[in-house]
Amino acid sequence: MPLGAARFGLLGGVADLGKLELIETQTVSATSVEFTDLQESTYNVHLFVWNGIEWTGGNDTMSMRVSNDNGSTYESTANYSYGVQLNGVSGNTSESKRNGHTSYDRLAQQLQNVPHNGYLYMYNAGNSSKYTFFTQHLNGSSITANYYDFRFGGGVYSVAETVNAIKFFTGTYSMTGTISLYGIAES
Repeated sequence: MPLGAARFGLLGGVADLGKLELIETQTVSATSVEFTDLQESTYNVHLFVWNGIEWTGGNDTMSMRVSNDNGSTYESTANYSYGVQLNGVSGNTSESKRNGHTSYDRLAQQLQNVPHNGYLYMYNAGNSSKYTFFTQHLNGSSITANYYDFRFGGGVYSVAETVNAIKFFTGTYSMTGTISLYGIAES
């Protein structure tokens, strides 16, 4: 069989590159949720998908922080930077960017009693000689506030070290919904 055919998986035993492998799904009913088994030595790329995230009690935000000690502490230093494009009500757009921020950009905001959905890719978490990068895309709305939020962008945790846990958290109110963690197979 030609070598090109082997690249497309036509030979037995060829790896299924780019395959999503579910690591864990958590049902959220608190102000934070932690993923402490990233399997970062197996996966170079991780995907977090949240479905139906909403807040009880008031409008709030969801942010994230990373850990280098399996979730014992989370990095709240000034080593996060991000840039995001925001699209809101009636097509209004803006951009948000920060260097040296204490947590990665809000992944969701002001979405009381309306389900919110999105995803966050994380790159290089298991590589102690590289920065950990992120890309995100999300949407949500608030019927009571006539608000629609659509954002996409990316960021970096600019310390070259192994990231082995991540925490998603709110400012005040409990959130409900699910967050799933996937690894993307490379070999």
